Amino acid sequence: MITAVIFGFVFALIVPFFSNYFKKAIPVLYPLLPLFLFIYYFRFLGEIKEVGHLLFTYKWVPSIGIDLSFRLDGLSLLFALMITGIGTLVFVYTANYLKGHEYLDRFYGYLSMFMASMLGVVLSDNLMTMFIFWELTSISSYFLIGFNNEDPASRKSALTALSITGFGGLVMLSGIILLHAVGGSYSFTELLNSSEIIKNSSSYGWIIGLLFIGAFTKSAQFPFHFWLPGAMKAPTPVSTYLHSATMVKAGIYLLARFTPLLGDTFWWNSTLITVGAVTMVYAAIHSILRIDLKGILAYSTISALGILVFLIGIGTEKALLAAGIFILAHALYKAALFLVTGIIDHETGSRDVSKLAGLQQVMMPVAVAGFIAALSSAGVPFLLGFISKEVMYEATLQFGDWAIILTILAVLTKVLLLVAGFWAGIKPFTGKLPSEFSNAHLPSPLLWIPPLLLGILSLGFGIFPSLIGESLIQPVFESISGSAKVIPLKLWHGFNLVLLLSILTLVTGGLLYWLLKPSKELFQKTLRFESISPQVIIEGAGALFGSFAGLWTRFFQNGYLRNYVITILAFLTLLMAYRLFGEVNIYIDWDQISAVSHYEIIVVVLMIISIIFAISTNSRTTSIVALGVVGFANCLFFLFYSAPDLAMTQFSIDSLTVLLFMLVLFKLPKNKSFSSKRMKIRDALLSLLFGTLIAILTLEVFEEPSSSEVSKYFADNAYILAKGRNVVNVILVDYRGFDTMVETVVLVIAAVGVYSLMKLNLNPSKKGL
Repeated sequence: MITAVIFGFVFALIVPFFSNYFKKAIPVLYPLLPLFLFIYYFRFLGEIKEVGHLLFTYKWVPSIGIDLSFRLDGLSLLFALMITGIGTLVFVYTANYLKGHEYLDRFYGYLSMFMASMLGVVLSDNLMTMFIFWELTSISSYFLIGFNNEDPASRKSALTALSITGFGGLVMLSGIILLHAVGGSYSFTELLNSSEIIKNSSSYGWIIGLLFIGAFTKSAQFPFHFWLPGAMKAPTPVSTYLHSATMVKAGIYLLARFTPLLGDTFWWNSTLITVGAVTMVYAAIHSILRIDLKGILAYSTISALGILVFLIGIGTEKALLAAGIFILAHALYKAALFLVTGIIDHETGSRDVSKLAGLQQVMMPVAVAGFIAALSSAGVPFLLGFISKEVMYEATLQFGDWAIILTILAVLTKVLLLVAGFWAGIKPFTGKLPSEFSNAHLPSPLLWIPPLLLGILSLGFGIFPSLIGESLIQPVFESISGSAKVIPLKLWHGFNLVLLLSILTLVTGGLLYWLLKPSKELFQKTLRFESISPQVIIEGAGALFGSFAGLWTRFFQNGYLRNYVITILAFLTLLMAYRLFGEVNIYIDWDQISAVSHYEIIVVVLMIISIIFAISTNSRTTSIVALGVVGFANCLFFLFYSAPDLAMTQFSIDSLTVLLFMLVLFKLPKNKSFSSKRMKIRDALLSLLFGTLIAILTLEVFEEPSSSEVSKYFADNAYILAKGRNVVNVILVDYRGFDTMVETVVLVIAAVGVYSLMKLNLNPSKKGL
């Protein structure tokens, strides 16, 4: 299992090195990766149907409860099949859509990395591992959305998507850590046993609130939805893959996954119903106010995601079953519509739905795929979208006192989405072909076969729902609901209120499609509300924060090192003063203090004289030498108190520091005084105050009871575990060896930087430099 998950990363790593040797084989070789993975996961259908779930565990960091454990159940298997199945079609489609592109191999690498990241998200049982993969999806999607990096709009869209989803991921991490603190584990399987403990915890509200933000930002829920329409700047294969079946559904997966653990409470259900209802209606309205095909599909996708959140919030068996069906139905028809849109754009150079018409005359297979996808989106009988719509209406009608309101919202949303779907999948192919598109022609089969296959699947699953009922949808339902109740899928539910609502949706939507024509005037009407849109408000808040950060930086990071030191010391002084203000426990037992020897007095006097020289001299050389004397005097104290190893370390550091300072002096201009007398007094007072507080704090430490457990552990195990007799050295190079290594690397980088500055020649008179 772990090989199947990480193989996409390995593929992404090796693609750039071998692509030059296999350019002609790209259409054949690259799609084999997701195809083989699809076959691998498809083999688990029967086993998951029988046993419910499988767990694969690989130890990683067991000391803190983090491992590479993967849970394969109905929900994760559905997503894995969508990720790899639709991924295969997207890989095939890309081979022709970006044929001849200079960076096609790079694009495939990004796609592979994203696919592997999504598989990690949906399969991870360990929540911390899931978070790592979650963030990798944000990073890889950033590269995909910004693939056309020469376009400023593309770069901005990629950065916006990364900012919103990355922010949500960090907030979600807080929720995961809090969930671990309450439930005692990062494993979802183990946390299921602590469901009631978590729900009754005082931290429950914080947990679900933080997780909600992570899910809402990823799945483009209001008011975080605006990043998704902007992401349409990406090439069509990216829009198809990320925004129909994978990335935007990661948040839906998160909510569905946590439903049996955290769901079925007032705050869980009411929050999801509210956010989902607002999102699905708001986005459905916007979807019929756009004229760009990708814009229409973007907002209809947001609305569909809102429907899924809405259904998970209702939380009844019918609602969760409807969510499971709609996840698959939406992936099939929306991926097909995106691919059809890409073909239209590829052949006509336009995505303006108000101008497109009559394309069925030149690309009939594409028209068939578009018609099927649009009809499934509308919920026409004999298509999978019809079954999902029927079960959704049944769920809203059974929701007690709120049944009427929720059903009205659901019907309204589906009516508007019918119009949007027809605009995207039917209108471009009906009517008379405009003369400006007379050169359009049927593209390569590599482009139109993928959406046609998706349409055939929507039709096949709609006519024969038993194909997916017991083997796929039932395990999904059990994973989300935690119930083993069998609910068979049926194409025909009889003459009832649900059927009447379906007919009403189709008739009303059809009339609205007939009466309402896409136009720029409709879109212009939305611009009057632009100033109060979530995007403007959030971006305005970001700009305000950026201005504040600029002021803060200019005040504190003003280029003067002494100001940085003063700021740090002042903060630490205030912090310690606040700590010591309440109570200071100092007791000095003068009888236990050893007699002061004459050589200690000499060393102290030497230090005082050196300090006076360091702060009063106008010579850099004198100041550096005086500070070196202070350091060497410290070495003598280490020797006096039987710590020769520390003395030698301190001596080496001080010697190196003095030497480096002296070398730097040769490149510095003549010493100048930048400090006034007032500034020197200020610095002296701050230094004395800080030194006094440190002294008080040190004396107070002596009053605390000492524990020698750590010291004893290192002393007992230094030789046994690390084969070293010097405990200090063993700690530095073994127990905290990575810290020492990183510190060494930092010093090396700093040294390289200093050397580069010393060698830098900024003489403008020398041309060519």
